[in-house]
Amino acid sequence: MKSSIDYGNLMHRAMRGLIREVLEDVAKNGLPGEHHFFITFDTTHADVEMAQWLSERYPSDMTVVMQHWYENLDVGDDGFSVTLNFGDAPEPLYIPYDAIKTFVDPSVEFGLRFETQDDEDPPLAALPDEDDTDDEDKPAAHDAEVVSLDSFRK
Repeated sequence: MKSSIDYGNLMHRAMRGLIREVLEDVAKNGLPGEHHFFITFDTTHADVEMAQWLSERYPSDMTVVMQHWYENLDVGDDGFSVTLNFGDAPEPLYIPYDAIKTFVDPSVEFGLRFETQDDEDPPLAALPDEDDTDDEDKPAAHDAEVVSLDSFRK
């Protein structure tokens, strides 16, 4: 029998389920209105699938944008795959939900940040300019409400 309830991990699982549900709706119906997503993920996660040149360019984490152009969004139980455009080079990605560090929809000032016990107050992901949504080198400031779930952990 457990000595305590692990609320932190329960919340992480629930919030990743929320992301899956949102992406399932987008896969079926497209992005509504002005909604768009900035998703930062751990590129070193064992189950991440991405082109070698992207792995070399982003050796620890990467922020991708789903807004104007994306294809082949396929949402599964453990992660999702999507093809995004990187400087006129379409590249398929597979991102497990466990690899996601932040999920932000700046159109409604919504954001989630997933932390591990090893993190020492990591910065929020740099958000690309909306005019150049696939260029990770041009950060722009966007306000979003971020829910840090580790405050529930012991």
